[in-house]
Amino acid sequence: MLLSESVNQGVLPKLEKPLTILVLCTGNSARSIMAEALFDHLGKPWIRVVSAGSHPVGRVNPFAIEQISAHLNDDGVAYRSKSWDQFAQAHSDRPIDVVLTVCSNAADEPPCPVFPGEARRVHWEFADPAAVSGNPEEIRAAFSATFLEMRTRITSLMELPLERLSKSQVADALRALSERGEQ
Repeated sequence: MLLSESVNQGVLPKLEKPLTILVLCTGNSARSIMAEALFDHLGKPWIRVVSAGSHPVGRVNPFAIEQISAHLNDDGVAYRSKSWDQFAQAHSDRPIDVVLTVCSNAADEPPCPVFPGEARRVHWEFADPAAVSGNPEEIRAAFSATFLEMRTRITSLMELPLERLSKSQVADALRALSERGEQ
């Protein structure tokens, strides 16, 4: 599906307030943190974002912080590794509009909790830079490649007229961006 097709399907209620995206990954230390930072910086005023992990490692990968600092001029201290449980229905008053998984493990892990709101699920696959072994420059290059791929997709989303789209159309656009990223 073309990205333009995903936003031109019928007339649906438009976004009246920011869309809340929960970015999930297993460890919530690298990919989901970088995506959270990118949405946080590029998504305003139409996107509110949080990230979490199914099995959070409890710390943010320093190479992820390097990317956030270098590309977003953000020291990264606001980002932390946390459990998806804190956003589950019983523990959160923040409705989740889109659950965006950024690794296969989190996308396929049962049981994924129920999140408040009518969350649409979308998956964006990215290589795991934290799994790269080698010297620091090789690891740094892997983090940079993933960060830049995420930035490209998120920038493409933000170029759409989000103020005229429904939550469902935004979720469709996120899916279309996933399909473009996997080609």
